[in-house]
Amino acid sequence: MSRAKAILCGSNDWMELLVNPVDSTVEMNGKTNNVSELLWNPPVSGTIYGTLLNYRGQLEKIKAELNHPPYNEPPKAPILYLKPFNTVTACNWPIPLPTGVSELEVGAALGVVIGKKAIRVYPEEAMNYIEGYTIVNDVSIPHESFFRPAIKQKSRDSFCPVGPWIICRDEVSDPDQLDICVYVNGELKQENNTRNLLRSIPQLVADITDFMTLSKGDILLAGVPEKAPLVKEGDHIRIEISEVGALENTVVPEGELSI
Repeated sequence: MSRAKAILCGSNDWMELLVNPVDSTVEMNGKTNNVSELLWNPPVSGTIYGTLLNYRGQLEKIKAELNHPPYNEPPKAPILYLKPFNTVTACNWPIPLPTGVSELEVGAALGVVIGKKAIRVYPEEAMNYIEGYTIVNDVSIPHESFFRPAIKQKSRDSFCPVGPWIICRDEVSDPDQLDICVYVNGELKQENNTRNLLRSIPQLVADITDFMTLSKGDILLAGVPEKAPLVKEGDHIRIEISEVGALENTVVPEGELSI
């Protein structure tokens, strides 16, 4: 069992839990519960920052384009964007499919949770600023451009499931050696590993805090692997990250969801 913390529906308080990331179970009140048997709130208390082009395969896919306008050269610093609070939702809650949109893109990401104020952090010190890890689905409407901010495609309501918990930092042996798998309706659709990150987790934290402050509770998405699966109405998504757990959601037409 691994130490984690989470917020359950009906409470605004963080709970310390013992969880099994392999079989998605939680020990609570002397009983073992499956993740699907509990109602979760998203374990988010800060700002969520996404990182573009941080997987080697993703960068290779558009490498030729980066030497031409409007880019002119590959990026020298992390490319960041925000997932605003309206996008945040929890494990087992529905992902809305906007009217007139046929498919959504799954963005399986390791969420690095910051544990204390971090500014101008050296890579060798970066782990001391990490509280733990969670799973994030950086949902978006498929789009091609990395030049203009994809606000309409990435910032829709409930386009950022997070959870179900935050695994304590020391429960993860090496955040740069974690398997990431995406299942759609039980079928494996994507497989990658954080060893393929261009910037390791410590280097990413260092490079970002060189020009901006990260605060306690902020979540930094390490990146989304290439070949992101597409999903449609009724599809069930399960993102598994080794040693962290699994995040599950189902795609539902937005018109069927109560506001």
